[in-house]
Amino acid sequence: MGYGRSDSYRVATTQDKDKKRSPKKKPGVKDMDELKKEVPITEHKMSIEEVCRKFQTDIVQGLTNARAAEFLVRDGPNALTPPPTTPEWVKFCRQLFGGFSMLLWTGAILCFLAYAIQAATEDDPAGDNLYLGIVLTAVVVITGCFSYFQEAKSSKIMESFKNMVPQQALVIREGEKVQINAEEVVAGDLIEVKGGDRIPADVRVVSAHGCKVDNSSLTGESEPQSRSPDCTHDNPLETRNVAFFSTNCVEGTARGLVICTGDRTVMGRIATLTSGLETGKTPIAKEIEHFIQIITGVAVFLGVTFFILAIVLGYSWLEAVIFLIGIIVANVPEGLLATVTVCLTLTAKRMAKKNCLVKNLEAVETLGSTSTICSDKTGTLTQNRMTVAHMWFDNQIHEADTTEDQSGASFDKSSVTWQSLARIAALCNRAQFKAGQDSVTILKRDVAGDASETALLKCIELCCGSVRAMRDRNKKVAEIPFNSTNKYQLSVHETEDVNDNRYLLVMKGAPERILDRCSTIMLQGKEQPMDDELKESFQSAYMELGGLGERVLGFCHVMLPEDQYPKGFAFDCDDVNFQTDNLCFVGLMSMIDPPRAAVPDAVGKCRSAGIKVIMVTGDHPITAKAIAKGVGIISEGNETVEDIAARLNIPVNQVNPRDAKACVIHGTDLKELSQDQMDDILRNHTEIVFARTSPQQKLIIVEGCQRQGAIVAVTGDGVNDSPALKKADIGVAMGISGSDVSKQAADMILLDDNFASIVTGVEEGRLIFDNLKKSIAYTLTSNIPEITPFLLFIIVNIPLPLGTITILCIDLGTDMVPAISLAYEAAESDIMKRQPRNPFRDKLVNERLISIAYGQIGMIQALGGFFAYFVILAENGFLPTRL
Repeated sequence: MGYGRSDSYRVATTQDKDKKRSPKKKPGVKDMDELKKEVPITEHKMSIEEVCRKFQTDIVQGLTNARAAEFLVRDGPNALTPPPTTPEWVKFCRQLFGGFSMLLWTGAILCFLAYAIQAATEDDPAGDNLYLGIVLTAVVVITGCFSYFQEAKSSKIMESFKNMVPQQALVIREGEKVQINAEEVVAGDLIEVKGGDRIPADVRVVSAHGCKVDNSSLTGESEPQSRSPDCTHDNPLETRNVAFFSTNCVEGTARGLVICTGDRTVMGRIATLTSGLETGKTPIAKEIEHFIQIITGVAVFLGVTFFILAIVLGYSWLEAVIFLIGIIVANVPEGLLATVTVCLTLTAKRMAKKNCLVKNLEAVETLGSTSTICSDKTGTLTQNRMTVAHMWFDNQIHEADTTEDQSGASFDKSSVTWQSLARIAALCNRAQFKAGQDSVTILKRDVAGDASETALLKCIELCCGSVRAMRDRNKKVAEIPFNSTNKYQLSVHETEDVNDNRYLLVMKGAPERILDRCSTIMLQGKEQPMDDELKESFQSAYMELGGLGERVLGFCHVMLPEDQYPKGFAFDCDDVNFQTDNLCFVGLMSMIDPPRAAVPDAVGKCRSAGIKVIMVTGDHPITAKAIAKGVGIISEGNETVEDIAARLNIPVNQVNPRDAKACVIHGTDLKELSQDQMDDILRNHTEIVFARTSPQQKLIIVEGCQRQGAIVAVTGDGVNDSPALKKADIGVAMGISGSDVSKQAADMILLDDNFASIVTGVEEGRLIFDNLKKSIAYTLTSNIPEITPFLLFIIVNIPLPLGTITILCIDLGTDMVPAISLAYEAAESDIMKRQPRNPFRDKLVNERLISIAYGQIGMIQALGGFFAYFVILAENGFLPTRL
């Protein structure tokens, strides 16, 4: 699939969803389909005057206090509305009376009823039924309480969203700057933000000075994004003139008009969408429910059959009721609920030791059933830190060495050109290490500065030694910070050569802008005139590095002539009075957020286990494709339609999309695809990358995979991932870099942020499913030897070999420990070579398991029990013929 192009594949937002599938909306519940639609912001396309008219505000004076109060009453406070919550007593009752428990409650009530009748009709009633009723009640209450306390999904998602809301905001009302509570901000307010502030609402930028915002939690972009008054894109999430509620302003200042507040903001829509999503039952819950239905049906059928048989054979109705209760108790594996819970808990503890923290016990098995993993890129597959990857100087591309011991150097560090390039990267750089970190390794040090400059700082510190010392030797005398208009940053320095009084001007920025300012180029340490051949070499290197999904910067310098710029010259950076062209081009450096080291191996293991890995990111398609190839999501030899078109030298629209095993789909294209086209893509492509996706689109992708019958795991770390994390069969958040919101929405947290830990989780999930089958098979084998004594007692009237209390002792005592011990069984050798479990075909309890448990092992146990029974009675003078 192409990025930013039209072809036969177009994807749909949820407005085209099949209306028949949409359930009727409950009154008072927000329309989830409406929330899944794209962000309805249009103010970024309007002129500032139109925005002012729309919100009845003034670009200089702001709102009047009266109008602000009126808008506050109309729109409500600038806060996120908490979702309707289920009372705790309702949750407790669900655990106490749900599914399996109802069968045990029925048994307990029948026991109490039988004892009450016996007490009313007999002088000295047996206490068996009373004790049995009490024990059954205790079993239900204890397991109900345990399950209630284990229910970790009663999420505090909205609480963690609230932690993102700033407390104060600086607004301009009636021409005066006022600090107010962020909740009092209204649409139309004129606000000011500076570096370090959190944006208090969705804002249309009207002026900005070097303003950059961190959108990583919303869009997944590692780099801080510049803000300016100009509309640069139709998509509000990509344009530069909108700043979003709860994102951080990392540097500079900006002034803007509030266009959305509270639940109407982009973040508010994500919060409401996340908290309102229905998650459905986990695969293991469905399996246990299926098992309960089978056992309940068998127990009730046999109980009623024996009740009728007892009446026919002339027993009193009271005795028949006691038989009925005995059969139900004998059929129901009372200890199974506790066995399953303990087995899942043991596995969860084992996984925690391997850095997988499970919030919801049932999620342990869900990961083992996973057939599709939708993974975020930034911070999950990659390290979420920009790193220098390549350099181009002396007309050659070199790989950067970012190892601590500098063991991977691929170029000559004594090269004059490299030393000049390193000097520019160190001096024309505002990033600096935070104090007190001398004992910390360079790559792990905290840096004050943006992501690109941090990458350059660490690279030069590793390659050339102390950057601080270099800066001390080359004192800065003037600086023009980077801005989106010039697209360059420059600084002027005194040089460390005491015999040279000339100033050194260093500049870095967008490569094409830097090249335009250069008339010469440095090759092998010497300046040469820039000719067309060298420009072609530059263009080729620039395209090659850009095609790898790397962010490329150009570097140049010049020694300013001493006669024009003598010592003490007053450099004016506002009204530039010094040379900024006819410079000497030195080289390029490119940066990328590199993949985590263990990810390629993990992706390979997923593929051999039959699991499809899909990348879903808000980042640029070229970057996404490069990382996907780097980690093996797009494997070597598999082409996209663009690759096929380039190879055959034909237009993209002439390529049959089905010829491409891999595809990269842009969020813009995704908007326009129908549900059928989306299903077609997911069905026919084995390797898929979705780029430039919005949070709503991530959710639609997850729903599309689930429509195919896949068990979907979603990994992510940002707020933008939270709706998809909540909707997935299992959401997996990052423990270190993950936002609080993503951790609350997820079922599992990777404590080491390592995608490879998911493979461990899948193996453990598959293992627990195998071991639960063994535990259930073992538990069910005791049903036949518990039922047959009742059968013979009723039909041939022998003394009852097993009483109901004895059966309960077996089920809750001797049976449980061996059943739980099966959770420690080692994995089969082929466990990660199998295809994922088919939830419709591969059941926890199937015909084969029932036939082995009941027909083979159960019958052998029953025969063994009766043999011992008859032998003991015979030894005491009661031969079978007398019984």
